[in-house]
Amino acid sequence: MTGKTTGVVMGSLMAAVAAQAGQADHYTTNNLISELDKLKAQAAATGGTSETLQRYATHYTMLAYRTKDGSAEIHQQFADMFYIVRGRATLVTGGTLAGAKEESPGELRGTSVEGGVRTTLGPGDIVNIPAGTPHQMLLAPGDEIFFFVTKVKEHD
Repeated sequence: MTGKTTGVVMGSLMAAVAAQAGQADHYTTNNLISELDKLKAQAAATGGTSETLQRYATHYTMLAYRTKDGSAEIHQQFADMFYIVRGRATLVTGGTLAGAKEESPGELRGTSVEGGVRTTLGPGDIVNIPAGTPHQMLLAPGDEIFFFVTKVKEHD
């Protein structure tokens, strides 16, 4: 890129920034937490929500908040990388996706992940889930989880 372009990144997280080739986006934990109340309000009815922060050529970033189990899923083209900001959950990965149905091209959803590996997640944990891997986030009653997501395109 030779000139400047202006991009806006989600509400109060970052103001409009002049982007040049190689400029980095920087998020502090406090920046992320400043969005938590808004996400909690959005998730009140359904138990979970997510919001895209920024899109790039081969990946994009999001914030996600849950108070209930997530759907069982497979992303055929994208890997998920999670950084847990607050809360806890059990992540089930691998195994098979029970009741798999294509929700949109390359995105499968199911009722559960059967035979997967269970990993307890907490603040500061980082997880990489390769494209094509069944996964599901489970929450105990009363628990919540708030996490930063990077979705990286691995396949076309």
